[in-house]
Amino acid sequence: MQNKILRLLMVFVILFSFTSCELVGDIFQAGMGFGIFIVIFVIAIIIWIFARFFRK
Repeated sequence: MQNKILRLLMVFVILFSFTSCELVGDIFQAGMGFGIFIVIFVIAIIIWIFARFFRK
């Protein structure tokens, strides 16, 4: 009986750990997309500011 509970517990631990790794990967991927968007937005603002300063 003890051996079956231990095996069942190990299966649940493995299943939950694989799911959480996938979740963390998805979060980092979404964060990377958002970070790229923010960088492009900041660069566009900097270019716009320089264009306003150097315009005659």
